[in-house]
Order: sequence, then C-alpha cells, then structure tokens
Amino acid sequence: MTRVLKLECESGISGDMVVGALLDLGANEEGLRAALQSLGLEGYEVRITRKLAGALDACDFDVVMDEEFENHDHDMEWLFGDLDDAPDHGHDHEHGHEHTHAHGHEHEHSHGHDHGHHHVHRNLADIRAIVEGAELPKSVQETALRIFTIIAEAEAKAHGETIDTVHFHEVGAVDSIVDVVAAAWCLNDLGVDRVVVSPLAEGEGHVRSAHGILSIPVPAVANIVQAHGLVLKRAHRKGELVTPTGAAIAAAVATQGALPDMYTIVATGLGTGKRAYNPPSVVRALLVDEVTQDHATDNASLWKLETEVDDCTGEALGYVLDKLYRCGAREAHFLPVFMKKNRPGYQIEVLCVEEDIPALERVLFEDTTTIGVRRYALERTALVRSQDEVQTPFGTIRVKRVVLPDGSLRAYPEHDSVAACAQQAGLSYQDVLRAALSSV
Repeated sequence: MTRVLKLECESGISGDMVVGALLDLGANEEGLRAALQSLGLEGYEVRITRKLAGALDACDFDVVMDEEFENHDHDMEWLFGDLDDAPDHGHDHEHGHEHTHAHGHEHEHSHGHDHGHHHVHRNLADIRAIVEGAELPKSVQETALRIFTIIAEAEAKAHGETIDTVHFHEVGAVDSIVDVVAAAWCLNDLGVDRVVVSPLAEGEGHVRSAHGILSIPVPAVANIVQAHGLVLKRAHRKGELVTPTGAAIAAAVATQGALPDMYTIVATGLGTGKRAYNPPSVVRALLVDEVTQDHATDNASLWKLETEVDDCTGEALGYVLDKLYRCGAREAHFLPVFMKKNRPGYQIEVLCVEEDIPALERVLFEDTTTIGVRRYALERTALVRSQDEVQTPFGTIRVKRVVLPDGSLRAYPEHDSVAACAQQAGLSYQDVLRAALSSV
C-alpha cells in the first residue's frame, strides 16, 4: 500500500511544529537523537515533551539553546510590542527561542540591551558540509539539503544576493539546522511515500525583525510561496503564523494536493509551536494508507484442497494442521465425518493460492494416511486487511484492521496478543480485550 502523510496547517506551520507532529505520529525519538548527535553541533539541548495546545494534547519539540546563543524569537513583546496591529496572545511569553521562525529574528536583535551573544553566520556550503558529514541516510541528507536550498534561494532573492554568497543566520543557526534535519529524518523513519500539505494559514500585520519591521507574510515566506506554488489561506488574525522554515519544509516535501479518495488512518499526530498565540498554533499530521478501488476488496482466486482420513491419530492431525499453516495455507481445518463401513473420520480442508498447492499436497500425502487429494478453484470476495498496534494501559496489542466496501473500518484485536498481555499483567482476558477495543 502507498503510505501518505497529510500536514494540516490550519493555524500555520513552523519547523518545530512539523517535527513535533511527526514524533507524535510515531517517529523514533531515540533514533532521531542519535541522528542529531552525529551533526557535531554544540550549544543546544533537545527537549521532547507533551504540552496542552488549548484543550488538545500535543508533542512539543524544543531546541533549547545555551545562554550564549539564546534569542527572543517567541518573545511576543519584542516581536509585536508597540505595533498597532499586535496579535492577541497570552501572558506566558516563555522568553527564550522559537527556533523555527527564521528570517532575522533569532540572533541579531538585542531586545533593548546587549547580551553579548555569539552569532554564527553560515552559508549553504557550510551547511552542506555539516549534513553530508553526519551519519544520516542518503534520503535524509537529500531532503534536508533540498529544504535548506529553498530557504537559501528565498533569502538570497530578498537580499539581492546569490545562494552561494548570501550569509544568513536563519539557515546557519543551530536551532534551524536541527529543525530541518529532524523533519527530514522523521519523514524517512515513518516510511512516507507521498505528502499532502493543506493551504498554509497565515496571519496579517507586521512583525519586528533584525531587518526592521516587516509585513506579513515576511519576504522569505512570500518568495517560497511564489516559487513553489504553495497556497496561503487568510487566518483573519494578527501575527506571523508561517515561518520560512515551515514554508520550506512544505515546499520541499509536498507531492500531491489531496488525500486519496479511500484510505485507512494509521496514526495521527499533533505538534505545537512556541509563540503564545491565541488560539495556539499547531500542525496536525495524518499518516494514512491509500486504498484504491481495485483493492477495496481482494478477489484473487483461491484453491481448496480436500481429503478424508479415518486411520490417522489426533496427535498426527494436530501436527499436520500446524505444518499446513507453516507451508502457506490461508486456512485449514478438520470436519468430523462418517466414512464407509460407518467409520468415524475427519475431512481435511485447506485453502491456498495456486503456487502453494504442491507444497501443501506434499504435507497431506507425507504426514497423513490419505491416498488422494481433491482440489477446486474458488472465487471469493475478501475485504482488505492490515496489521497495526494500539497502546493500552496494559501494554501494546496487535490488531487487524479491515476496510469495508463503503470505506468504513473495523478493527479486531489479535487473540494471541490479548492473551499474552492479560497473562503478563495478571488481568482477565476480557479486561484486556475491552481496553484494546477502546483504543482502536
């Protein structure tokens, strides 16, 4: 199946919001930390926590800079104070950094006094050397460098330079490098084939930056949107909701404009930003598997193998059933029958695909007392199914998800997984089963 990611940007997009949403989908945190460590950058710490965004529980991916490098990018008073069109925001300014808003907010303003901070300005060649020198899969490097190049082109156009000559703290800052590489790594880890990006909700008014007071969307965002055909949607709110890093990620990874007509939802994730907007800024991510009309039902033909035995022990038949499944049987079972001379016996029925017939007939001939096997071609209508896992208070339970012809879903907890969890937790089977059903 084709795995599709949708990024819903109804309240804007930034790098940390995207990474938080992808981690919430299930991207591996331990693997991400190892990948970021291989960049060889210093002066920061990654904190991954849960945070309420309004009434919703979201993942907060935060690159916390050392005091030497900290900035005021989510300091709402600095960004919007004394501007006539200041946005509505809360009182928790969380002074520090909002590492994904990148067009001059981060490292040059003094907020009225000089902190003596050390500012690093890197160009695209510097960043390429960092990314290519890290222990990252080739696809992650390519995605990250594509995002960096999009930002570089936008900044170069804004400042009248080329991507080779422009020096910008936006791309060169450690927090921005971490955001971009983290987004690329998480996308690769989730095995995403295609990406859908909704229209990007953008605010209105002005924002203060190292380059002065800028109109929203800021020049870098406007250049990215223009160059890559992104769609902005008026949020009818004051404030900067789309950052250059967020816009560049959207431009670099988007491959199609809408979700497939039929799909199953594998996971959902919510990532929150740092600026204290009201309502809060979040990105919701949906990870889905496409279900095409041709695959809404699986109508491939099966074969039925059938024989009867009246002189085969129960122990032997139990062994045979296990072996039939190991050799490819889709289904196998015994039926009690009365045979000639009124002898009680068993009819053995096996369902399989055509290519498995020789191996399964060999099992029947070698491991039972039969001297003949009948076979029939069968037509069937079968629903598409997939395996998944759900988290319960008692542990992880495997479930089978089934797509009905109308596109609706059913989920069935796997018996073996429920039984093992119940035994390990010392609970009844029914308690664990109810917990699994409530989590699907």
